[in-house]
Amino acid sequence: MSINTAEFLNPVNTQTWDNGRHLVRCVKVIQETHDVCTFTFSMGQPVLFFFKPGQFVTLELDIDGERVMRSYTISSAPSIPYSFSITVKRVPGGVVSNWLHDNLRSGDQLAVHGPVGQFNCLDYPADKVLLLSGGVGITPVMSMARWWFNTDSEVDMVFAHSARTPRDLIYGAELEYMSSRIDNFKLHLICERIEVGQAWSGYRGYLNRHMLELIAPDFLEREVFCCGPTPYMRAIRALLEDAGFDMRRYHEESFGATPVEDIRQAEEHADEAEILEAELEQLETVAVSFADSGVSVDVVKGTNLNEAALEAGVSIPKACGMGICGACRVKVNSGNYQMEHNGGITEEEIEAGYVLSCCTRVAGAMEVEY
Repeated sequence: MSINTAEFLNPVNTQTWDNGRHLVRCVKVIQETHDVCTFTFSMGQPVLFFFKPGQFVTLELDIDGERVMRSYTISSAPSIPYSFSITVKRVPGGVVSNWLHDNLRSGDQLAVHGPVGQFNCLDYPADKVLLLSGGVGITPVMSMARWWFNTDSEVDMVFAHSARTPRDLIYGAELEYMSSRIDNFKLHLICERIEVGQAWSGYRGYLNRHMLELIAPDFLEREVFCCGPTPYMRAIRALLEDAGFDMRRYHEESFGATPVEDIRQAEEHADEAEILEAELEQLETVAVSFADSGVSVDVVKGTNLNEAALEAGVSIPKACGMGICGACRVKVNSGNYQMEHNGGITEEEIEAGYVLSCCTRVAGAMEVEY
């Protein structure tokens, strides 16, 4: 079906994207590397997909008859406003990534939640930035770089990306193009190793202090945005801290599971009074009822609301489990609770009685609208 572009883009009929559940249609699939694909989405009616570069969405998928939620950073920039893209690496054994690569095609429709996320470049304005990424962690910093590039920003950008081999470099041609068009974008690509038959003239190995000083001699003066595998980000943090970097100017994509060692360390250093309080709390049970489902369950005070729902046989979908993505938002009609979120819910929603069930603890009898 052909679309009259002038009519489609009529500003009078154009809507603006806001956080929530939206049906979108896949309009393009791009093979970036041998195991990485970009999926582009738009809506049937004109919608301006504005978001903060670095934020993410949560996909709601039906895989083998089960609803599955998974969050992905938006890799495009809001400067291309009538669509948005995610870039997904195929992970061996990964249910969602493999399903997307094998099944999602142009024309397919699915639901997305968002956009959300505190890791973005608009909330931390700076004249000079250092964008560090490893592997598919390039997606949020690429969104930032595209935003500054497309808006003719004067932000001084140093972009340093690490990949396993040259064949694993994502957006290589586009990055080279950006580097060739403006003076305030300095590109540095690093490959861990070179395979037989590959030609490579860039940096080799892992990013270290000496390499960083060559890439950005003034890195101590820059705002740093970092995303990549957990070991990569841990190494970057250690490198910067050892160099005396002001870590208040360091920002990383914190989306993902809490490392086991961090949980263990927190438990080992827990205050004895908090342990005693937790033990006393476990002696008291309270009722949590789910109005729409017509079920109720008795749980000990301090139980996670999402886990309480599961005990009652109610499945509240979640993706990040950290209070970032907003997929598990539900409304509390009455009761006592404690919520510690990470930006996946707005103040207006909180005032209206909504919570993120993944990071909400039951503090008393509750009734949930679900």
